[in-house]
Amino acid sequence: MVVNDVIPLAVVLLSVTVAAIIFPLPQRLNRLRSAVNLAGAVVKLALVVLLVPPVVTEGARPEFAVPFLPTGTGDPISLVLRVDPLALFFAGLSAVLWLLTTVYAIGYLRGTAYQSRFFGFFSLCVAATVGISFSGNLITFLVFYELLTLVTYPLVAHWGDEKSLKAARLYMRYALGGGVAVLVGVVWLTMEAGPADFAEGGAADVAEFASHSPTAAVIIFALLVGGLGVKSALVPLHSWLPAAMVAPAPVSALLHAVAVVKAGVFGIVRVVDDVYGIEVAWDLGVLTPLLVVASVTVIYGSYQALRQTEIKRRLAFSTVSQVSYVVLGVTMFSMAGTAGGVAHLVHQGIMKITLFFCAGLFAESMGAHKISDLRGAGQRMPWTSAAFTVGAFGMIGLPPTAGFISKWQLGLGALESPHPWVLVVLVVSSLLNAAYFLPVVYTLWFGDQHDAAFTSGHEPRLLLVPALCTAGFTLIVGLGASLPFSPLEISRLIAEGVFS
Repeated sequence: MVVNDVIPLAVVLLSVTVAAIIFPLPQRLNRLRSAVNLAGAVVKLALVVLLVPPVVTEGARPEFAVPFLPTGTGDPISLVLRVDPLALFFAGLSAVLWLLTTVYAIGYLRGTAYQSRFFGFFSLCVAATVGISFSGNLITFLVFYELLTLVTYPLVAHWGDEKSLKAARLYMRYALGGGVAVLVGVVWLTMEAGPADFAEGGAADVAEFASHSPTAAVIIFALLVGGLGVKSALVPLHSWLPAAMVAPAPVSALLHAVAVVKAGVFGIVRVVDDVYGIEVAWDLGVLTPLLVVASVTVIYGSYQALRQTEIKRRLAFSTVSQVSYVVLGVTMFSMAGTAGGVAHLVHQGIMKITLFFCAGLFAESMGAHKISDLRGAGQRMPWTSAAFTVGAFGMIGLPPTAGFISKWQLGLGALESPHPWVLVVLVVSSLLNAAYFLPVVYTLWFGDQHDAAFTSGHEPRLLLVPALCTAGFTLIVGLGASLPFSPLEISRLIAEGVFS
């Protein structure tokens, strides 16, 4: 075993260790708690960066496996942590944004109660997300996927009031229901085809099973994708997400940009591309129905966002729409579309976390929760307003932002695919994006200054710096899309493996 094989396990255990240190810390030890949090986030990022050269340029696949259940028919079922380009892609997004979210959360929760509990579960959430990223088969994915459900519940319910508890219970009902569907699908597929290892182009045993039992393969696919569709917020399984906006701003950013929603859509990408394989999924006829569901979700989410007057609810329905671009891309049955969908996995995370960081800043500094409360914010909070504007332009898909790059790539994929009508979905969605984001930007910069109680305009540094960083990434990723190791270039590498 080489050193790189141990890194995936080390990254997971690092976050668990951070949680174990933080949980028992008394409230008064704020500096120690913050130092442990930041140190863990920095080390995690460094470990992920160490994996980039061997995985991307040398083709290495670091792996750590622990057999735990004999099958009696050959190889035992194992918990497997393996790093391929897609795993590294998702883990890289997690590592970068979690560091910034940690900084933001430290500033946001300063002076509040139960910080050790919050940051303890926050770190366990990191561990679960990294475990999902590095999972080498469906069994391992299922373990970390369900762990993520359990450790995010206390974060959604953090404030402890009735509204927060109600939202957390709704989230748990949806997530556990989806988890049961995934569990049944994983067990059934494992019984029929053995442990489903993630492999570029799909698992050979699953392909053989699908050729002999196509009806069962389709039902299992529906169970897996339907269960994962809960966390992905596919319509009609999305209702928990807007309700969860009662959580603290760092948790909202976590749900939308890094962990829960992304875990669901990442799982769908894995099932389509690395379990069934794109060719097998196409032959089974399951891609087009999923493409239609994603298209409906893209339009419906944008329409509902247009109707919202509260900032975080508008952003929540925007997430419902934007995350489905990933599913749209991987179900088009074109290499360019897959590349665009996978790239949007990162691009959407960067842009959406910017918007939630800014929404938290507006709420904390101005008491602004509704869009009408933002009148004059551009004069009182110029840096926050500028970051929000960049994120909004990215969501619309205006150049030179990251959103423009992924939407352009998705458009190319639609033209190359058997479904050119998807281009109409992309255009309509972008127009709706403009319809619900441009009025907010106009209110920020050109609305008459609010003359009610919202007079403060302080921009706390610990909250502002992460927002400016992610806004900067939104522009840098767009301008540097053709550079080596850019999200678009890595997504193209992943798409080539899918269609090889």
